[in-house]
Amino acid sequence: MNNSDEPDFLALDHQGWTVIPEILSASQCEQFAELFDQPDLFRSEVIMARHGFGRGRYKYFNYPLPDPIQNLRSELYEKLAPIATDWAKRQGQATQYPARHAAYLAQCHQAGQRRPTPLLLRYGAGDYNCLHQDLYGSEVFPLQAAILLSAPQRDFTGGAFVMTEQRPRAQSRPHVVPLGQGDAVVFAVHHRPVQGTRGTYRVNMRHGVSEILSGQRHCLGLIFHDAL
Repeated sequence: MNNSDEPDFLALDHQGWTVIPEILSASQCEQFAELFDQPDLFRSEVIMARHGFGRGRYKYFNYPLPDPIQNLRSELYEKLAPIATDWAKRQGQATQYPARHAAYLAQCHQAGQRRPTPLLLRYGAGDYNCLHQDLYGSEVFPLQAAILLSAPQRDFTGGAFVMTEQRPRAQSRPHVVPLGQGDAVVFAVHHRPVQGTRGTYRVNMRHGVSEILSGQRHCLGLIFHDAL
């Protein structure tokens, strides 16, 4: 990552998500997508239809992560840690997220969350991902990222990244996030703080992917807390 890859913190505060354009090049995206067919890199595979998660497949990487994914995960965490601490403070929590990702992972491991959570997702025509939250234990870093590895309209059609926010005593509000190949969307995992007329309140967020109409869609998911 370089200075042009800075997340837009104002957008994160305003809507709970932001896009970092072209965080990966087209060639990097292709290299990452090809990892899906290297089973030795992964600790498990999930067939989504078996669990009611939608349709498609995803695989969780094993430790040690491939160096490019390890570096990207750590660099992005370190850019997001200050805003994560600010969000906790605004929600009345005393949580201070460490500046370095290795220190935060040590906290996860002390809580029994030792399994890596970065994952690769592969969708084909008719596949989709139901709205959900990636919570794997008591340790939850409040932001995560998804990087689109495939080129819309060339590699696949449909397959939009979608989010919903549920504000207190209001109906859910949907967001459709436009992404190109190599773009990252950084978004709230669970809750985000919103400033109202009577103070700060929490908004519940969920994310998913709409139905792929044709082709094949690959995505890299970067979750910063580990799993039980």
